[in-house]
Amino acid sequence: MIGLPSPGRWRSTAEQALAGDRLTRQQAHAVLDSNDDELLAVLAAAFLVRQETFGNRVQLHVLENAKQGACPEDCGFCSQSAAYESPGGVAPIGTVESLVAGAKVAVATGAKRYCMVTATRGPSSRDLDVICDAAVAIKERYNIELCASLGLLNQAKAERLAKAGIDRFNHNLETSERFFAEVVSTHSFSARIETIKHARAAGMTICAGGIAGLGESHDDLIDLCFSLRDLEADSVPLNFLDPRPGTPMAAYSRLSPTDALRALCMFRFVHARADLRVAGGREVTLRSYQPLALFPANSIFTAGYLTTDGNHPNTDHQMIADWGFVLEGSSAKTTTAHASS
Repeated sequence: MIGLPSPGRWRSTAEQALAGDRLTRQQAHAVLDSNDDELLAVLAAAFLVRQETFGNRVQLHVLENAKQGACPEDCGFCSQSAAYESPGGVAPIGTVESLVAGAKVAVATGAKRYCMVTATRGPSSRDLDVICDAAVAIKERYNIELCASLGLLNQAKAERLAKAGIDRFNHNLETSERFFAEVVSTHSFSARIETIKHARAAGMTICAGGIAGLGESHDDLIDLCFSLRDLEADSVPLNFLDPRPGTPMAAYSRLSPTDALRALCMFRFVHARADLRVAGGREVTLRSYQPLALFPANSIFTAGYLTTDGNHPNTDHQMIADWGFVLEGSSAKTTTAHASS
């Protein structure tokens, strides 16, 4: 593995995280406020934390846009909202067969987890039927973990998803509670918290993260990170705003690669044992710095996002290998003939 310099003064931060001691707000600010001359040392310290739980393994995750566009919510970053004239496109819920086919592709990329996503306030009865039937069919064929991101849930819907074989439910907080109303007005921060609680009570693990670059302050980013810590999120995806045409945030500037890396390091120190994923906006925000994100983060999305392109899986495989990391993936459960049907 390609090495980093000594973590220097940041070693104590790493040791504190590994000991299970919570970082203070002052320490979190120190990471975000550190200068570029210290960046490699901060990354080295974050890697000490990442290495303890995940070694040099990298998980690939694949997203499936199971229902696209026409969403009634007004999230200011999202091109799938019906509130904005964005060129994101509209498509109804896919078929069970199309979702199973997507899982087959995910397995072929070496993905550990396949996540089915719908653009909606919450799943309709039909949406739930399709997602649950697809989950059952996928689990029969493939050894891959399943995630669903379907908007707001009640307890009954959460329990049905868990029973069908959905292992993990994604519901991002997006930003801090204080800043939330600047991002979305059609539902509340507390509604998102309740959905996460329903998913956990049903037996699913929790994937919850947010977006950096929405115009939030460092305090907001820290609040988001600490809120996710309080929820004990099992998986924390950190997205970087990739401004979408037609949305209220279309003219926003992207974060610098170094600021994005500092945010990842701060999240790793706070979420020492969680699956920390570099999510949407990775390629366009980090650019040539992408490999450095593997030092704090242990997982990435590959093959693109819901409405934007990303790296081809072969490109990500090569990056992982070139930097001395190894792929932690999945494999088909049944025969090749069955898998190719």
